[in-house]
Amino acid sequence: MLKEATLVRPLQEMAVQCRVCEHYCALEPGAWGKCGVRTNREGKLYSVVYGRSVAAHVDPIEKKPLFHFLPGSDALSIGTYGCNMRCRWCQNWQISQVREVDWEHDNLGEALSPEMLVDLAVKRRIASIAYTYNEPTVFFEYTYDTAKLAHERGIKNVYVSNGFMSPDTLEAIGPYLDGINVDLKGFTDELYRTYTGTRIEPVKRNIATIARDTDIWIEITTLVVPGLNDSDAELRAMAEWLASVDPDMPWHVSAFHPDYQMHDRSRTPTQTLKRAYEIGKAAGLRHIYVGNVPDPEHESTYCPACHTLLVQRYGFSAKPHWKTSGVCHQCSAVIPGVWQ
Repeated sequence: MLKEATLVRPLQEMAVQCRVCEHYCALEPGAWGKCGVRTNREGKLYSVVYGRSVAAHVDPIEKKPLFHFLPGSDALSIGTYGCNMRCRWCQNWQISQVREVDWEHDNLGEALSPEMLVDLAVKRRIASIAYTYNEPTVFFEYTYDTAKLAHERGIKNVYVSNGFMSPDTLEAIGPYLDGINVDLKGFTDELYRTYTGTRIEPVKRNIATIARDTDIWIEITTLVVPGLNDSDAELRAMAEWLASVDPDMPWHVSAFHPDYQMHDRSRTPTQTLKRAYEIGKAAGLRHIYVGNVPDPEHESTYCPACHTLLVQRYGFSAKPHWKTSGVCHQCSAVIPGVWQ
């Protein structure tokens, strides 16, 4: 379904500038944005994936991953086609890397209006709606309308994002967004430009803004790719910067597996993830999690003050041990997060 875009600036001769992400694509009539799902039709900018979900599932919130956000709860998870990055290792490339779809003839997924999504979440008593699988920024209007309606009915909203959204997008969605996991793909601009087609500084700016200036709960994920971003120096630079922003911000270091355009590297060794874990601890981060490999010790949440086990995890299952959510039952330390 076509939906006229809201974050747009008119240019000369029926051209328009899309303002949802840091590409700021300037589009003449008939042109498409770099995301592949936003286009100029006769001088107006449209999203072609509004109200259509190519992926819709009920997932554990731990799958996003969000570990300090309603542990053990479910999230109604939706995604569309398109993405504003072109990561060579993308693990959802079958949907994220689709470009310039024919909205009149292509199968764009199941028709799920914002009202239908929220009704489903309420009916099934699902605590949150997650905009995930592909970059939610590129289907902003769909997420915005759904999130606003969800809040009106007591449902929380989370983004799983690459963090390359514009300040306008963050300001608009912010009042209706309760949680976000931002994928920090490395810590050099060269890596971002070479492997994703974007830049790192807007991502860093958005992480810092969300953590310091909003009420949105934020967690960070880094897919640790052998030979690309797994050096001690790069992991340390990431961890030290994250700790300088907020040492309570959880950092997920996850295992890579060969996919899409990157089959020339092996899976990430578990030992590499444990090394990243130790680097993060040494940098001052209080909550670090190992992902995409079975590791109950490094998947679980411990009190940073007394090291008591608070939430035991294995895979996507979570078993809280505390008596009061978000409070250590041993030393009464308060653990930052969204617990109810």
